[in-house]
Amino acid sequence: MRKTKQRKLEAAGWRVGTASEFLELSPEETALVETKLALSAALRARRTAQHLSQAALAKRLKSSQSRIAKMEAADRTVSVDLLLRGLFALGATARDVAKAIQHRRPTVAA
Repeated sequence: MRKTKQRKLEAAGWRVGTASEFLELSPEETALVETKLALSAALRARRTAQHLSQAALAKRLKSSQSRIAKMEAADRTVSVDLLLRGLFALGATARDVAKAIQHRRPTVAA
């Protein structure tokens, strides 16, 4: 959020905080959510960089296109294990996974 917008909201009596604060997540829960978001974004980026459709990746994983869509959307029903399987099926290394997690920025509530 831009600082000018944040100042206007705060001046009008609104409180601006993080999604973690709004949802009252523990630090561990926040870390898990951020990790899943990072893995999901990395999966989509790697798939699109390889010019693969969701259906093509689903075939590799013996899954469905709709499941891949959920993986890329960081749906709560998708496990970290499945996200990792998807990344490894696309040729990611453990180092690639570590970089994806490391570069994730905390999300801020808008």
